[in-house]
Amino acid sequence: MPDSGNKLALNTTAIRAEFPILSRTVHGKPLVYLDSAASAQKPRAVIEKMKWHMEHSYANVHRGLHEMANETTEAYEGARGKVAQFINARESGGIIFTRGSTEAINLVASSFGLGLKEGDEIVLSLLEHHSNIVPWHFLRERKGVVLKWVPIADDGAFDLEGFKKLLSTRTKMVAVTHMSNVLGTIVPVKEVIRLAHEAGAKVLVDGSQGAVHLNVDVQDLDADFYAFTGHKLYGPTGIGVLYGKRAALEALPPYQGGGEMIETVSCERVLYGVIPHKFEAGTPPILEAIALAAAIDWLSAFDREEIAAHELRLMRHASEQLRALNSVKLFGLAEPKGSIISFAVGGAHAHDVATILDRYGVAVRAGTHCAEPLMARLGVTSTARASFAIYNTEDEVVALVQAVEKAIGFLR
Repeated sequence: MPDSGNKLALNTTAIRAEFPILSRTVHGKPLVYLDSAASAQKPRAVIEKMKWHMEHSYANVHRGLHEMANETTEAYEGARGKVAQFINARESGGIIFTRGSTEAINLVASSFGLGLKEGDEIVLSLLEHHSNIVPWHFLRERKGVVLKWVPIADDGAFDLEGFKKLLSTRTKMVAVTHMSNVLGTIVPVKEVIRLAHEAGAKVLVDGSQGAVHLNVDVQDLDADFYAFTGHKLYGPTGIGVLYGKRAALEALPPYQGGGEMIETVSCERVLYGVIPHKFEAGTPPILEAIALAAAIDWLSAFDREEIAAHELRLMRHASEQLRALNSVKLFGLAEPKGSIISFAVGGAHAHDVATILDRYGVAVRAGTHCAEPLMARLGVTSTARASFAIYNTEDEVVALVQAVEKAIGFLR
C-alpha cells in the first residue's frame, strides 16, 4: 500500500498528456479507450523506464559480478520491494514475479494441488475469470478433487450466506476474485478469508482488477495468496505477481525447475533455493519487473481514493445514460462495484455492437470475457463491456452513449 504523503492533483488533462497513445485517432475519430479492464494503456514514465534500461543498464540478474549485472539486479530486486510496499506485504521475500495473474494462479494450483487427494474440495465463485477456474479443473480431472461454486444474486452480488454453506472439513482452498472483470462486483474478500480460515482452508485472491482499483493491504485481508498482473496496472505485459505468506510459500514445492531456483545440483540430488527465488526458474522478466515498479511509482503519486471516486463517477454517469436508452440492458448493478459496465443492446451479439462502436472511435470489449460460467448464470452468450480508468473523461462518457445510440439505430 503506497504511503499517504503529498499526492498529485487528479488533473485528467495533464494525466492524458502522459499517455502518448491517447492522442491517436481511430477511423478518423478521437480514440475513446474504454477497454482498460482487458489491458490499460501505458504512461510515458513506464515506456521510458523500460527503454532507458535497455539502452543504458541491462544484463542478467543475480550472478554477474560486473557493474551492469549489479545495477540490473538492484533495479530488479528494488521492484520486488516496490510491489511489497504497494500491497503492504510484510516482506519482499513473499513477492514472486510471474508472467501474469494466470501463471501466478497456475503456480499455486499446481504446487498446492500435489498435496490434495480425491474428494478434497475447492471453492470457487461464479464470478471467476477462466484463469481462476481452469487450473482448478486440472485438479478435478487429475486428482479427483471436488469443485464447489458460490452462487451470485441476480444483480451480481456475491452470495456470502451461500458461501458459508459450502465450507466443510474437506475444503482445502477457496479461490475468489477481488473484483469481477465482467460486472465490477467487489467481493467481501476479508470476510471470505476469515470464514475460510475458520474452516481450515487456504485462500487465493485473484486481484487482477482489485489491485488496480482498490487499496490492497494483504496483511489486513490476511490472504494466503494474492495474484495480480502488470499490464492492467499501467505496466507492461509479461509481468505478474504472486504474493504469499512465508509459511504458505515455504510449504509449496517448486512449480518449475531450472536455473535460478536452486542452491546446488548434482547427479544425485537437488537442493532448492529459498523464497522468492525457489519459484522463479530461469531468466526472469527483468525489464518488465522494473517497468512495473515504474508503473507503481507513477500510480502511487496520486491519491488512490480520488482515482476510485473519479472512475466510479464516470461509471455511474455512463450507467444512468445507457439505462435510459431503449433496448439497452445493464448487468451487475450490485454495490459495492468497480468502474466496469457490462451491457447488451436488444438481441444483437456483443461483437456487432463493439464493431459499430469502433467505427466511432470507441473501444470496448465484447464476448464472454473469459467468464463462461458467469455468462450462463446471467442467461446471455455475450456482453459488451466498457471499463473506466484514471485517464477517462466525461466527454468520453458522452461519446460512448452517442455511439451506443448509433448502434441501436443500425441494429434495429
